[in-house]
Amino acid sequence: MFNSLGPTTRAVGSPCWSSGLDAFYYDFGEHRTSDLEEMMQADTIVLWGINPVWTSIHALPFLYRAKERGATLITIDPIYTATAKKSDLYIQVKPGGDGALAIAVAKMLMEKGEIDFRFIAEHTVGWEELRFELENISMEKALLQAGQRRETVERLASFMGKDRNLFIWIGFGLQRHRNGGQNIRSINALAAMTGNIGKKGSGVHFAHDPAWKFPHRITKHIPAGFEEKEIIRPVDINNFAEELLRMEDPPVKLLWISCRNLLTQNPDRALLEKVLSSMEMIITVDLFLTPTASISDIVLPAATPFEEWDLVASYWHHWISINQPAIAPYGESKSDLEIAKAIAKRLNERSPGMSAFPWWKSAEEFIEEEFTEEICAKLHISHWRELLNGPRKILGEETAWEGHRFSTPSGKFEFFSSRAKEAGLPPLSMQLSESKVEEKYPYVLLIIHDPYRLNSQFQNIPALKKASGEPFFLIHPSLAKKKGIEPGRMVRIYNDYGEVLLRAYPSIEISPDTLQLINGSRLPINRLIPFIPSDMGRAVTGASGMAFNDTRVEIEKI
Repeated sequence: MFNSLGPTTRAVGSPCWSSGLDAFYYDFGEHRTSDLEEMMQADTIVLWGINPVWTSIHALPFLYRAKERGATLITIDPIYTATAKKSDLYIQVKPGGDGALAIAVAKMLMEKGEIDFRFIAEHTVGWEELRFELENISMEKALLQAGQRRETVERLASFMGKDRNLFIWIGFGLQRHRNGGQNIRSINALAAMTGNIGKKGSGVHFAHDPAWKFPHRITKHIPAGFEEKEIIRPVDINNFAEELLRMEDPPVKLLWISCRNLLTQNPDRALLEKVLSSMEMIITVDLFLTPTASISDIVLPAATPFEEWDLVASYWHHWISINQPAIAPYGESKSDLEIAKAIAKRLNERSPGMSAFPWWKSAEEFIEEEFTEEICAKLHISHWRELLNGPRKILGEETAWEGHRFSTPSGKFEFFSSRAKEAGLPPLSMQLSESKVEEKYPYVLLIIHDPYRLNSQFQNIPALKKASGEPFFLIHPSLAKKKGIEPGRMVRIYNDYGEVLLRAYPSIEISPDTLQLINGSRLPINRLIPFIPSDMGRAVTGASGMAFNDTRVEIEKI
């Protein structure tokens, strides 16, 4: 609908997965995962920064079946998560040290001759340059950045050699560092070195984009005479407040917010509040009266998934489903599509031809347009309404990169990426970042997904508040002793951007240099979080990722 109006200012980028998407773009050419069920054929499963017990519970049966047939389950995470407790081996990596850990493992595998030179010779480019780089990286420096002992890395490497089916599942947290994209490129290279790409029960899995490739998702209804890039004046979704301030000729006066709660999800909340207060009008579309909706001039109530037609794909698995409404929209609520149609219709009544958006079409007709013959063939259906009988899996893509035909310029997996070099990034997939000692704010603040809610959207439901309890911080016992903090003591967590007052409890599940927020979704924790760009993100999403997990703080008892 906004496309149909011509040039507008839009948020671009993603707070979610930008750095990791670029990493896969540089190494593989695009983003694919194998079918979830292929985990059952793995010899070693590495859950690298992912906690599926909390965030992907539908995957657990496949993990358990893999273990039953003898697979080794390894979790690598700064936090001893619920998933780590179910694993055969747990590695507590230093926050941001994931790439250094991958480099240490790679050096160990080279020492032991556990490299698949046939795969490297036939399906990769840049190995000699990478080998030279690895030989010149100090093992001691890599271990220090990863926070590991040599014996631990040696044991980890023993499960990751060339003759084992190695399935690596990467979470989103480890690419939310300044070196986030390079972290993931290092892990990708580890799989390629051991030949664990393109065969069943192996590979590196982060995001699955092919399931989203429907024809009209973004570029539909652009007015004649315009290119897509001409109708979008971009604003970085992560550095949103600062970039809005810089917008002139013309300045932004009206803000339309949908599917987002700016006041709790964006960094530098103090600056954001200032920018929002300067808007002439804010319109928010949401299911709930979020903090952002509360300061808006107009709130349009959104329909729930129980009340609308929709097409549902995934970040991760290969299934496509239809969301069929169970009830009529409640009260005055409407789906985003119905809201767009109503606006387009009204604009054309006031100024004929102002919007080319097809407001007269039904939701089913919009869905109909998405199902090309190619998509139907991949789902083995003749018409999308067959999905009303149940979801279908996209066929022919069960094993990512089977056949080893990569989407890179060379057609091979790229240890050395010319695209990365052209973007001003390190061309090699493995390279140690420069580590800096932070003296003023020595502790890393880690904010992980709450097991009971999705971000900040249903804080108004009393049952969820009761289930999760009050927010608090976890700190390591050694830090508690150093700071004189007894269990349950109120503490002040602060930095140059703000402060939060909460109770703290000691826990051996986190490392001594980290703090972990529990049940913090309804806190204004973003008062502590500055905008720190990560190394990658621009190639795929149009803006750099956000290094949320490089937020540094100090703690003191009160």
